[in-house]
Amino acid sequence: MLASSLLATYCTELHDDQAHKVDKYLQCFQLSDETLMDVSIRFRREMDKGLCRDTNPTAAVKMLPTFVRSTPDGTEQGEFLSLDLGGATFRVLLVKVMGNDEQKVEMENQIYAIPEHIMRGSGSEVGSIHYTQLICTVHNKAVGACHLPVLYMYEFTITQIDKIVLLSWTKGFRLSGVEGKDVVSLLRESIKKRGDFDIDIVAVINDTVGAMMTCGYDDHNCEIGLIVGTGTNACYMEQMRNLELLDGDEGRMCVNTEWGAFGDDGALEDLRTDIDREIDAGSLNPGKQLFEKMISGMYMGELVRLILVRMAKEQLLFQGKTTAELLTTGSFSTNYIYAIENDKLEGLASTEKVLRDLGLDLSLEDCIVTQRVCQIVSTRAAHLCAATLAAVLRQIRDNKAAEKLRTTIGVDGSVYKNHPEFSRRLHKMVRRLVPDCDVRFLQSQYGSGKGAAMVTAVAYRLATQHAERQRILNTLRLSRAQLLDVKERVRKEMVRGLSKQTHEQASVKMLPTYVRSTPDGTEHGDFLALDLGGSSFRVLLVQVRSGKRHKVDMHQKIYSIPQEIMQGTGEELFNHIVHCISDFLEYMGMKGASLPLGFTFSFPCHQNRLDQGILLKWTKGFKATGCEGEDVVMLLKDAVRRKQDFDLNFVAMVNDTVGTMISCGYEDPKCEVGLIVGTGTNVCYMEDMKNIELVEGDDGHMCVNMEWGAFGDSGELDDFCTQFDHMVDASSNYPGKQRYEKMISGMYLGEIVRNVLIDFTAKGLLFRGKLSERLKTRGIFETKFLSQIERDHLAMRQVRSILQHLGLTSSTCDDSVLVKEVCTVVARRAAQLCGAGLAAVVEKIRENRNLNHLSVTVGVDGTLYKMHPHFSSVVQETLQDLAPQCQVTFHKSEDGSGKGAALITAVACRIQNGGQKQEH
Repeated sequence: MLASSLLATYCTELHDDQAHKVDKYLQCFQLSDETLMDVSIRFRREMDKGLCRDTNPTAAVKMLPTFVRSTPDGTEQGEFLSLDLGGATFRVLLVKVMGNDEQKVEMENQIYAIPEHIMRGSGSEVGSIHYTQLICTVHNKAVGACHLPVLYMYEFTITQIDKIVLLSWTKGFRLSGVEGKDVVSLLRESIKKRGDFDIDIVAVINDTVGAMMTCGYDDHNCEIGLIVGTGTNACYMEQMRNLELLDGDEGRMCVNTEWGAFGDDGALEDLRTDIDREIDAGSLNPGKQLFEKMISGMYMGELVRLILVRMAKEQLLFQGKTTAELLTTGSFSTNYIYAIENDKLEGLASTEKVLRDLGLDLSLEDCIVTQRVCQIVSTRAAHLCAATLAAVLRQIRDNKAAEKLRTTIGVDGSVYKNHPEFSRRLHKMVRRLVPDCDVRFLQSQYGSGKGAAMVTAVAYRLATQHAERQRILNTLRLSRAQLLDVKERVRKEMVRGLSKQTHEQASVKMLPTYVRSTPDGTEHGDFLALDLGGSSFRVLLVQVRSGKRHKVDMHQKIYSIPQEIMQGTGEELFNHIVHCISDFLEYMGMKGASLPLGFTFSFPCHQNRLDQGILLKWTKGFKATGCEGEDVVMLLKDAVRRKQDFDLNFVAMVNDTVGTMISCGYEDPKCEVGLIVGTGTNVCYMEDMKNIELVEGDDGHMCVNMEWGAFGDSGELDDFCTQFDHMVDASSNYPGKQRYEKMISGMYLGEIVRNVLIDFTAKGLLFRGKLSERLKTRGIFETKFLSQIERDHLAMRQVRSILQHLGLTSSTCDDSVLVKEVCTVVARRAAQLCGAGLAAVVEKIRENRNLNHLSVTVGVDGTLYKMHPHFSSVVQETLQDLAPQCQVTFHKSEDGSGKGAALITAVACRIQNGGQKQEH
């Protein structure tokens, strides 16, 4: 026997010499790294075509949505029945999934052969065989009522997770009446005909998705599935924003690439050899699955056989002789390659046996050549697979905008598992093509049956969790009827606040501002403005010029207020403010000047005249003593006298909301409402004097500062407040106060979101039930995050970045989608509440004037309104819906309330001077 002589005489030099000759002969089968990189780039282009709605119909790589939206997170549990159809056998499995601390999967299965006449029969027959085997297994194992059978087909389009349309049969199946039909419906019909059993089919997947989901249960980084067996395919988790075939752009969905068809449109024609064309011509589907025919186990042995035949005919092998066996299609099994490549000596012994079984008279050189041919064919397959896999990895890396991707690939298939060198060659080439990806290959141990059960377990988990999340989030969603109710309650409190009899009890105080007029364009002069409303404040010089091109020029400087002064004494606070005014005048070269000053003071105040303001209470973190109940204008004047650096000859006292209205009113005479939605929220508007019972006189109008943030302090919002609102209120500086503001403004929305996220996590609905220490910190989830998260189509990256900042480094894409939904719900409710309150205001103005239709402008300022991408549009659509007889224009204040304070002072000077221009 040759084998025994081989063991004694094997010569490395002989092996290398023969290998060199084969390498030269099969040079076209050996692809350089540059060529493979080019293949990878080509495949990436094909992926893009398949993902695009316009080019998908003509794309060879179809990129089919699977409707699998999540990988396992370890909390899945339940019992599931799985059907696995993918060849001449049919498996029925009972899968028990145990989640959380006891994370494991138990499986029982029974395998049935599918007779030839069934594989090539009618659709009803295969449905019956499915059903018969299913009944047999269920009764034999006494399973009882099970949740799920999962049906596998090799190539299909899924229109939803429980519906598949078979595109074409492969793997020897030729059932009539099935292609183009929903195979789930066919199975249901077969079950229905029997009438003695029922099954709930929940999910349908293919074997590639099954591999990914199987491995995903053990490794949560697994987001790619790869099959290299009888056929080849890959799937991966794609961002929804890239899946143009479906609506929606949030989250991920598994895409079945069906990459076996890569090249069917000619994209690989320059790399295909004459042998590849001969394989294709002799196949059951010529011109189709061309990439698969270069890689998979169904064709690898045949590729080797055709090469051996050609070399023999060219006198390069077997003394130029062939045998009937060697000339028989399919006679060289891919399994032979596994044995031949096993080891040099052992492999040569296997080679001798295989070739002798084919009736060949051979030499040592023939065995070495045959072994080298097998190596070249299988290496090309591994390298081509690596090239397409590299494209998938780059797609995922780019989706995540990651410098280095860390991911896991779940792998199944006889070639990958049984070939002694295929996996090593594949891994090595992947690392060379994508060195910026840290890739782990995880072999699927239980086949696709476990993956099928995992898809269903995930689907059940998602459905259950989704229902619970929505139940919680629904408490934060408001119906139109509820918003109408809010509008009416605000309106009622407005009337109570305006009435002398009920003013003290009203939560909405409707404070008179003594601003009696908006600008008319004749204002003129230089004015100082001071804008105080937070931990920093501004001093401004505002130069107002009248005439045809009336305009306002502003110069400003921003000063900070240290925390110790904010919470020190009133005298220290106002001394600091006056010191800053003095510094500003010196900075402007106006030291010692005496100018009218407008004071924007953004805290609740009671006014009896324009130059007076009794502080009702501090907000926004201020706690300076000796100020509440005092006239802040007098406190400011006293501090000026102590400083003795300059003088104030007139003061107008306004809050930021009034300043915003007046500032916008200078550009739009229809502006009679001011709205602030920033750190806090408030509204002012021009009310008829006859309705303001706290002020003498019935003629004309006066601006009323609603201080609407306190709406709800008397219980008006109790039936709308959620557990999260109560949490935020209880931990605030002023429990029970500013209830409306706490549901709307920027100071609180992030905190509402944080409490929802904590609740979801505690219930196991988010972050796999694991809470980071940072997220427990009050105020850590800033309201600006809401704006960032909803700003653009890259929101998922933004969410991921924010969650990592919060210590949630292992958060998933599913977590990001839910965090965005929470932000959306909380921000939408805030905007709707704001719109409902605003509807009450404009309706009041319309009815005051007895108009069928009111046209009015709202001047708006505040970071939340300006920066959040959807807040303003939701406010406007809510207002339009709840006040349809009012045409409302929104005018954003570009210059802040400081300009408004100066203009109010200018208007007051104009009125004081009998309408004459005030010159300085």
